[in-house]
Order: sequence, then structure tokens, then C-alpha cells
Amino acid sequence: MTDLELPPGEKWRQFELQGLGLRDFARVREGAPLNPFALARFANLLVVDFKQIEGLSAEARTHLLGAASEEWSGGACARALPDGQKIIILNPNHTRQRQHATLMEEVCHVFLGHTPNRLAIVTKGKRGRTAARDYEQTDEEAAYATGAAALVPFGSLRRLLLQAKSSAEIARHFRVSRELVQYRLKVTRLWNLYKSAHPAETATKAKRKRTSPKEPHQG
Repeated sequence: MTDLELPPGEKWRQFELQGLGLRDFARVREGAPLNPFALARFANLLVVDFKQIEGLSAEARTHLLGAASEEWSGGACARALPDGQKIIILNPNHTRQRQHATLMEEVCHVFLGHTPNRLAIVTKGKRGRTAARDYEQTDEEAAYATGAAALVPFGSLRRLLLQAKSSAEIARHFRVSRELVQYRLKVTRLWNLYKSAHPAETATKAKRKRTSPKEPHQG
């Protein structure tokens, strides 16, 4: 494998190799989109429709799919079923592309051998929100980064970038969100190259960010 197929940085190369290993396992041809739903069964994960959940009150359902919809992407049952499968529930309000990233992260936790904590780690996110983690933060990073690498491999991302494809076009190609593509461009150090190829797009985004109202401080 050449350096053109791997991103700079030892940590990110490791994530990339793990992601490529998952693509090989799934027998996905080079540059083709990966379907996490097909891969989930190999990880012994059972994706259950939110509507199938029993025991939730109407009030709880309304809250989870309404005011709290942006506070969660998916959930995994801590205890496996008798046959060993682990239940995964995805937020039905999120796009299929966003669900792909969420499910891929859960798949990676399994393939990377991560063990959930008995006690959730409560942390403050970048926006001051309190979040409970099922895994150590290093495991969370590894699972998300590996999953992102499997969904959007560096070599293919670089080739599409050199073809002057936009982040939206790349996202459609890999069937992921535009935000995930931009994450991959940044962590693999392709962002500056992307900005030089799409100055109007990145300038508009930067202007929107500067003029958007800041969130109130949460103490």
C-alpha cells in the first residue's frame, strides 16, 4: 500500500487501516459505498425500528422524537439477547446518511473489541451539553474515526478531490452526510487542498459561521 492510500499521522493511519480492513471484510470494491446495515449482522447487531419499542409512554416518544431529537443519534441495549445479538436503535428522524455513521460506529465498537463501562462517563460536549458515554472516550474516538474511514476511505477521497468534486458530490457518492465528508477532509489534512479547489464554497461557509449568533454560555 502506498502513502497515497494512507493519511498523514500515525494515529490516523491506524484508523485508516482498520477501516480498510472492515471494507475488505465486507468485500466492498475500491471506491464503492459501504452499507453498514449489511455489515451489522456480521457484528451480531440487530437494528430495531424505533416504532417496535414497547413500554415507552406517548409522552416519552414525543419527547425523544421532538424536543430531544437532536440530543441522540442511536442507542444500544447493554445486555445482549439470548442468541448473543445486541439491539441497536437509530433515531428515525435522522437521515439515512447520518444513520450510516451512527450504525458504523456501533459496528466498529464490536470489531475493535471495545467493552462498555459499567458506569457511564458523564462529560461536557463542545457546546456545553452533558452527555453519557457507554465507552471510554478513546474508544469512542477510535470507533467513530475507524467507521468514518471505512465509509469514506482516504485514497478514494483524495482521488475525488483531485477530480474537483465538491463535498456534496462526494457525500452522495459514498451515501454519507456532507458533515462526515468534511470531517474526513479535515482529519486527513486534505482540507486546505479542498479549500483551494472550492474557495467560493468555503468562503460562504466561513461567513455564515462568523455572522451566526453565538450560543449562550451554559454554566
